Amino acid sequence: MATRSPSAYEAGPYAERREALATYFDSTAKQAWIDLTSNAKVSGIRATVRAGREQMRATLLDWLPADLRRTRVLDAGCGTGALSIAAACRGGEVTGIDVASGLVDVARERTPSFIGHGRIDWMAGDMLDPSLGTFAHAVAMDSLIHYAPEDLVDAVEKLGERTTHSILFTFAPLTRLLGAMHTVGKVFPKNNRSPAIVPVSETELRARLGRLSGWKIGRTQRVSSGFYTSQALELVRRG
Repeated sequence: MATRSPSAYEAGPYAERREALATYFDSTAKQAWIDLTSNAKVSGIRATVRAGREQMRATLLDWLPADLRRTRVLDAGCGTGALSIAAACRGGEVTGIDVASGLVDVARERTPSFIGHGRIDWMAGDMLDPSLGTFAHAVAMDSLIHYAPEDLVDAVEKLGERTTHSILFTFAPLTRLLGAMHTVGKVFPKNNRSPAIVPVSETELRARLGRLSGWKIGRTQRVSSGFYTSQALELVRRG
């Protein structure tokens, strides 16, 4: 009998980093992340990150249709659920999934009792799991910023296999400052602290994305707010 080869989400560098992220966000960073994504008082540095994330989330939501009724949306790396809830309030049938089960529990607790015609299925697991089914739109906000360019594009390609309209994701743009920080490894600690953020050259990323059959690059928007720098990129199905 032939042995089935493990898929991209089951083995390799992507899986190793995924497990590190799950451990980090379910232990070391859980409370900090809960505070960051709430109205709790945070430090000035974290306040800039909060503001940047709010701006990025607003950008991605603006790129989605205003009316999401009868539309399946994947929130790939949902965290504590703000984007999922906003999409559901537009009528979307949302699957909010994250490797950190503790954050998914928080998202479930924060879900309003009434979200109009929308629905949210909260799940702890891997965003690349094909058993999740097919979606019209997939959104990965700051959930791929810890992966090397080749692994990031592989993940986007896997999402594309079950997405029919658009993929919206963010990456850490390779600026002079971020590149220097990544090189010295001081601002992006590893081991039992935050897994490293991997700055990616936009030129390299666009070249790699060019291999994806049936997709074209749409809008892009960079958000810089103090200690938060992230860039959104839109992929749309070719007509």
